[in-house]
Amino acid sequence: MSKALKKLSRQNETYIALVVLLLSFVIQMRSGQFFTPNNLVDLASALIVPGLFAIGTFMVLISGGIDVSFPALASLSIYSTTKLLLDMNYQGGIWLPILLVLLFGALLGAVNGALISFFNLNAMIVTLGTSSIFKGFMQGALNSKQLAVIPEGMSAFGKSALFVAENAQSGLTSRMPMAMLILLAVLALSWFVLRRTMYGRGLYAIGGNEVSAHRAGFNVKLIKFFLYVAVGMIASLAGMIRVCMMTQCHPTNMLGMEMMIIAGVVLGGTAITGGAGTLTGCMLGTILIVIVQNSLILLGIPTFWQDFALGVLIIVGTGVSAWQVSRARNRTVGKNILKGAAP
Repeated sequence: MSKALKKLSRQNETYIALVVLLLSFVIQMRSGQFFTPNNLVDLASALIVPGLFAIGTFMVLISGGIDVSFPALASLSIYSTTKLLLDMNYQGGIWLPILLVLLFGALLGAVNGALISFFNLNAMIVTLGTSSIFKGFMQGALNSKQLAVIPEGMSAFGKSALFVAENAQSGLTSRMPMAMLILLAVLALSWFVLRRTMYGRGLYAIGGNEVSAHRAGFNVKLIKFFLYVAVGMIASLAGMIRVCMMTQCHPTNMLGMEMMIIAGVVLGGTAITGGAGTLTGCMLGTILIVIVQNSLILLGIPTFWQDFALGVLIIVGTGVSAWQVSRARNRTVGKNILKGAAP
């Protein structure tokens, strides 16, 4: 028991879970509405898109890279898909939109992957550049504007629900979107790939030390290339879900989400330098961000203070990551010194 407690006390996920619980109980005590069925369903619904973005961001950070282009990539993918289907007067179901948006996401992700893996360019610089390219292409070449109507199949998917939760006191109801199944499926698949395949081990190895990973036999270039292809597909899927749930396509309403998502992932214990982190921590950090964004209003806190809280979380998240990296480096240095001093 004591060993288990010590192990839990050393894990960043434990402290994030405690913070999430503490904040939840504070909101519940002040408002009496946090743990109502409809509010919990609303929070779960609000988690779907940030959760998918966070999974992709987590995998990039694990590999030692960073991607700030995924909101622009998702926007371009879903806008192109929606506009193409509207021009075709598409009347079918959701499967063709899913296939198209995944295709566009893979192609755009391949642009990032090729520049980063095969040309050895810095991931931060590349994704900053491609973010501007994607936004410029969407606004210039495609002359993007808000699409108030989307294909019926996409709209029907956005309105479909697994179940409806009702607040017995107020009578308010909330729908659990069918899209929650997509988040759970992507989460399960990502966990399997990261924990049960050589590809996942390769991502962690590259994040820890790229040279050592290459010497161990991992094909670093291909692993990184397919990583950004996969992240492009996940981000585009998230963009499609957002458009379906809103039943309209706004070309710019996902732009600017990157820092919030990265902060949530880092808050969950993912090292910003790569090689360390868990999907559990990633999702807990994202849940904390979603609660701050969506539930502080129950305390009567004005919007600008919610922005202030998010800014603090971003700073704390990067600070925690820097502290973890420094602590790990000091432990390594200490071990090396002791080995050198041993007779």
